[in-house]
Amino acid sequence: MAQEKDVSRREFVKAAGVVSAVAAAIPAVHGAPAIQKVRAANDQVQFGIIGTGSRGQYLLKHLKGIDNGRCVAACDINPESLKKGVDYIGSNPKQYKDYRELLASKEVEAVFVTTPLFVHFPVTKDALMAGKHVFCEKCLVFKPEEVHALRALHLEHPKQVLQTGLQRRYSQFYQTVKQMVDKGILGRVHHIHAQWHRNMINKPSSLWTMKPDGEKNIANWRLYRSMSGGIAAELTSHQVDVADWMFGSQPEFVMGLGSLDILKDGRDVYDNIQLIYKYPNGQKMTYSSISTNQFLPYFNGNRAEMGEIIMGTEGTIELTVGGDNPGVTFQPPIAWWYREPPKAAAEVTKAGEKKKEVVAGASMVAGSGAMGPIPILTGDIDLTGKESFIDKEVKFAKRWLTSKGVMLQEERRNPVDVELESFFDCCRSGRAPIANMEIGMADSVAVILSNLAMDEGRKVYFNEIEKMGRPAVPAKKG
Repeated sequence: MAQEKDVSRREFVKAAGVVSAVAAAIPAVHGAPAIQKVRAANDQVQFGIIGTGSRGQYLLKHLKGIDNGRCVAACDINPESLKKGVDYIGSNPKQYKDYRELLASKEVEAVFVTTPLFVHFPVTKDALMAGKHVFCEKCLVFKPEEVHALRALHLEHPKQVLQTGLQRRYSQFYQTVKQMVDKGILGRVHHIHAQWHRNMINKPSSLWTMKPDGEKNIANWRLYRSMSGGIAAELTSHQVDVADWMFGSQPEFVMGLGSLDILKDGRDVYDNIQLIYKYPNGQKMTYSSISTNQFLPYFNGNRAEMGEIIMGTEGTIELTVGGDNPGVTFQPPIAWWYREPPKAAAEVTKAGEKKKEVVAGASMVAGSGAMGPIPILTGDIDLTGKESFIDKEVKFAKRWLTSKGVMLQEERRNPVDVELESFFDCCRSGRAPIANMEIGMADSVAVILSNLAMDEGRKVYFNEIEKMGRPAVPAKKG
């Protein structure tokens, strides 16, 4: 028994060391150090924000701590929202009710588009044509015709940065998992499951609760198809982007089921959806989002709502982003690695004939059929191989406590801060952002086609988007 424990322990330390090396290999450009230099005013990107509602206010709270950008203008049609946004940023920006007046300001170099989805494209279009760099929250576009129009417009403005708000791309945790996938540490990754479950009965969200005047009230924009892509746009978009990233491709087709079963208050978007995305080489992502239960069957049931499972022939990752929303208890990011049972090896007789199948390293196979969980990012307790015996024992103990949920994992920096700072750096350097236009567009297309698949009850191929939203070609006469 002692020998079995020792083998398991050594394998645990060895596995942790592999991930430490992978994490260390992530380029520094993806995440700046926590200690930053105070920048001169002329080095800061002068930006404006269009839309200071819930998402705009959230970003402004983060932007206040980003030193390579300065808010000089803010715009919203709602005076109360505008005042809140201005108070959050604290830089006394000029205030506008008409975003076109903000875009006309020569002082503004870049803009954040944090409006309701149905006006993302019109505002982004006008901003690009006004010569501004643009950070547009997901989804970049709302309709098929906007897919083609924005691609064409972006080609006409190649020197302007166009970044979309997909913050998981800027997470050290997600970047490390992507490196593990690419390096084959998980073997061949063929399946991803993702969910975002909420209980809107017991725990209503003000953003998704019907307000007076129904569709006439823009505050209800998430609840109507005329203004919103529903759950697919607001939730699925984040997680299908993770699948695109991990698989390294876009889906071939999507099929699914959506319905409005519980929240029948006048809204016309679905309150629960289930989707299957088929990728090249037999890869698949299954997805679920419901509105009546928040249970998440990952991380020993200790977290609710959202997460992803990335499954390969040699291992599995359970993964979720951290949360810092106001009024909600801080939730750290989590990344747990489970290793698959080792491959069977044939025992060979002296005559060179196979005698029987044995399992290599059988003593390290846990009762669940896999070794784990191994927390894959633990900051100051990464194993370098240079520790003294005591230091190694302490780090191993801390890792074990993390695997039991006693200690918490942490990002080096909040991915939202990283994506915002990276946007300003791209504005100055001309470098393409990590979450660039094509990544944002692929995400938008996935949302459009997912809703179409559910609406029409059929398998929708992703190449269909090339014919959708284009002007009809007139038939030739005679």
